[in-house]
Amino acid sequence: MQTLTIDWDHPTDPRQSRERDHVRDYVTTAGLDGHLWHGVPTLLLTTLDRATGRTSRTPLIYVEDGGRHIVLAAHWGAPEHPAWYRNLTAHPEVRLQVGPAVFQATARTARPVEREVYWPAMTALWPLFDDYQVSASPREIPLVIITS
Repeated sequence: MQTLTIDWDHPTDPRQSRERDHVRDYVTTAGLDGHLWHGVPTLLLTTLDRATGRTSRTPLIYVEDGGRHIVLAAHWGAPEHPAWYRNLTAHPEVRLQVGPAVFQATARTARPVEREVYWPAMTALWPLFDDYQVSASPREIPLVIITS
């Protein structure tokens, strides 16, 4: 059996310049600049790319509940799931940066009852998530629960 060596310390950042700038500001200031984005909390999620075996980092809005971090795979309302979500379904071990804290965690898609609980919390924080769901239809935007 071969052991997979994952380079969590050198992920690829988003190509889109605003997201890339957000990630770089977040990382270089240990979350002082970037944790709050447009008034809402964000984290950096690093996943293992299912095709290349390299890590990549994505900024996401989150809600925290009892030490669990909740995010949505909204992809701005696109008809397909974002790459980071497809990556974590193939490899659920992830790395999070929340403010200055960086730690390993495990991600999973929420069960329907969990989705019912957390969807309103996510849309209260960022109301556009409801619009993204309409745009993404018939795709249901996955709600992801991350635990350390």
